Amino acid sequence: MKNKLVLKELSTAEIKERLDNERAMYQKMLLSHAVSPIENPNKIKESRKNIARCLTELRARENAEQK
Repeated sequence: MKNKLVLKELSTAEIKERLDNERAMYQKMLLSHAVSPIENPNKIKESRKNIARCLTELRARENAEQK
């Protein structure tokens, strides 16, 4: 729940920047995990969820602007 509160306080540009960083980190984790297993594979799942949270907040703001 902490992530939701933080995202609502950020500007749209900051959320887009965070989304780009999260996607890059996710791709790095996938590649490194394919070569040799990372210590905590749950980080991959958490990263995927953070990407979804960012996209959800961006979509909600987009819908709010249209109304």
